[in-house]
Amino acid sequence: MPQWLRDGLGDDVLFWLGYLTNGKHLAWYASVQFTLFAAVAGALVALVMGLLGATLRNSRFLPLRLLGMAYTNMVRGIPDVLFFIFFPLAFEQGVEWVLSRTMCSAEEIATATLWPPCPAANLHFNTFEYLLLASVSLGIVYGAFTANVIFGAMHSVPPGQIEAARAFGMSEAQVNWRIRIRQMWIYALPGLSNVWMLLIKSTSLLSLLQITDIVRWADSLGAPNFLPTAGLVHPDWRWRYYLVLLVFYILLTFLSEKGFAALRRRAGRGMISVEG
Repeated sequence: MPQWLRDGLGDDVLFWLGYLTNGKHLAWYASVQFTLFAAVAGALVALVMGLLGATLRNSRFLPLRLLGMAYTNMVRGIPDVLFFIFFPLAFEQGVEWVLSRTMCSAEEIATATLWPPCPAANLHFNTFEYLLLASVSLGIVYGAFTANVIFGAMHSVPPGQIEAARAFGMSEAQVNWRIRIRQMWIYALPGLSNVWMLLIKSTSLLSLLQITDIVRWADSLGAPNFLPTAGLVHPDWRWRYYLVLLVFYILLTFLSEKGFAALRRRAGRGMISVEG
């Protein structure tokens, strides 16, 4: 290879190495932790809400059964982006309302034209607090889907085992926790993997809550960049950054599929399959 070509390639490599490792790009790479945290924390909340919702739907007490049915049927019909924005804002303003009742004077409340009525009741959430609220929002929404999956899986457990447990004198709570829930995972995991994939996709909404996540950074870094001294640094490169996000989510989906396949193999140990 000619020396001039090697020198040209070296300059290009050094340029791109410096460009892709500057402060803004390092912050973009670090923001992956927000996406992963929201996905994992949201999945844990969804699993708890799903178990609770499915247990309520299986209850023999009619009001509890109706409550479980209302949760699983109504929340699934709400667009996730709407609930994702509504819950954190409602929570924030609800806390501010409680604080305003105790920390603001009656005169400040009566004459206030802005919200909250006094500075003492004004909340300032940081990124981590918004991230927690986002995780809870995702957990509540996808907990309804999880509850529906777990409810169906519970009824897939062989009824003979349920009858045998009751014949041995187990209470309904013991039947649920020791028989149904312990054996329903092999039936629930395929559906839970779908819920997990949907939850991963919804993590792209984090930027709506002022969280500087990978999507927000990609839009910022890919937008046309101008400097007063250098003029146009680069044109609109957003499609390139979104392509990186596409590859990232595909890789995350691939690893998730491998993980759920391993969980299904583990949950199926000792159980009779269709093939025998």
